[in-house]
Amino acid sequence: MGKEAKGAPPRIRAQGGGAEGGVRDAWKAESARGSEGAQPSPGTARSAESRARGAWVRRHLSGILAGILLVVFALALFVGRYPKPGFLNPAAMGSDPLARQIVFNSRLPRMLGAVVLGLVLGGAGASLQAVFGNPLVDAGFLGVSQGAAFGAAVALVLGLRAYSLIAVLAFGMAVLALALSLWLAERFRYGGQILRLILAGLAVSAFFSSLLAMMKYVADPLSQLPDIVFWTMGSMVPMGWKRLESSAPIALAALAVLYAMRWRVNLLSLDDTVSHSLGIRPGVERKVVSVAAAAGVGVMTAVCGVVGWVGLVVPQIVRAIDGPDGRSVLPRSMLGGAIFVLVSDTLARSLFSGEVPLGIVTSLFGALSFAILLTVRKVELAR
Repeated sequence: MGKEAKGAPPRIRAQGGGAEGGVRDAWKAESARGSEGAQPSPGTARSAESRARGAWVRRHLSGILAGILLVVFALALFVGRYPKPGFLNPAAMGSDPLARQIVFNSRLPRMLGAVVLGLVLGGAGASLQAVFGNPLVDAGFLGVSQGAAFGAAVALVLGLRAYSLIAVLAFGMAVLALALSLWLAERFRYGGQILRLILAGLAVSAFFSSLLAMMKYVADPLSQLPDIVFWTMGSMVPMGWKRLESSAPIALAALAVLYAMRWRVNLLSLDDTVSHSLGIRPGVERKVVSVAAAAGVGVMTAVCGVVGWVGLVVPQIVRAIDGPDGRSVLPRSMLGGAIFVLVSDTLARSLFSGEVPLGIVTSLFGALSFAILLTVRKVELAR
């Protein structure tokens, strides 16, 4: 009895501890059985799989776009209407000097120009949409495209048929339109800095559009007006090795500036007060981005004419896949723009016996893509 009494308290504590441990063990076992027995619903599994695929695509999107661009370029080089509509057998170039001439002296510089044009339009659209916080902005909203079109129309009306004179006037008017937009934005007394620049760009665009309409009105309807109308529709027909050599350096320099500032685009998309607190000067750097975008678009527009919708639609498609981070959206928009323009130009020169202006094809596919994009997701890019 005495020994049992002495041993009772430890036994009671042990029993108490064992009871608590047993409850915990039973609860853990039941939880384990419940978790083992619970199977994810098919919808949950599909959602997780879809998220995993989306994450993989986002991580490798640049490589995917670059690969698509290379494949499209290689195929488009042999697509055309010689010797018959369709695909030219590369082996035929060995025995057909005309095929070699067409491929290397006509299609190759034209396709390289289309790639540069797409890079510029996609990069300019992505950067301007981000820094101005407006998804409906592209390079044309500063009046650059309209100014270049007016300059080319003036050259044609004056009878200046030399490409160098047309390009100089077109590029000069594009720069003048940009300068007017920046100058008016500094003198407007309504709204903040971004709103003033957008309003100034709209005013300058309308001004040069009216001047372009005046040039069409006074142009000779038989010899000058058709050239003006065709130029304003955009085309890669004028692109050759010499014109590519004269326009590509400026365009590539503008692309280099935009690419170098891609990480600052995120900061410029913030409120100016926040941007100041992070150590940048939003007014100055926003102008640098605008000038670089306008210079690239202006020099390519001087050669190829007005090509629309690329800078508006492509960045939004990229953001729908990749998210709003400007560090990745800007270079991927460049690649997407190059693919868009290259495919459009290939269709424009190969679908029919007569070439369709590039601007018509890009506007058609751009408007359809924009409508589909807005019906399947909510476009949101605001301060």
